[in-house]
Amino acid sequence: MPMNDMLDALSPAGALPMLILRVLQSESLHGYAIAQRIHLLSSEVLAVEEGLLYPTLQKLLRKGLVQAEWGISETNRKVRFYRLTPQGKAELKRELASYGRITQAIQEVLRTA
Repeated sequence: MPMNDMLDALSPAGALPMLILRVLQSESLHGYAIAQRIHLLSSEVLAVEEGLLYPTLQKLLRKGLVQAEWGISETNRKVRFYRLTPQGKAELKRELASYGRITQAIQEVLRTA
């Protein structure tokens, strides 16, 4: 992975595809629920804006990493539910491994410099 891609992956916006894939790993969710889940699981540090969330979901759909189907939300609204595809599961595994190597390398520099 090129250095710029590695640094992008460390920013919240760059890590968003990986975070979305991770929260969809256990269940199908609609967009608002994805954003809420990321917000809650990050101890309310990460706030996912709609303007970033839905374009990222469309990108994941085009890549075949997620699938979407219409359903009814818990508030009785018609929404699209997204779920991970087998390709998405494989991509998540690759991204988690890459992210782990990057953060470990940065921690090593911070610890030893």
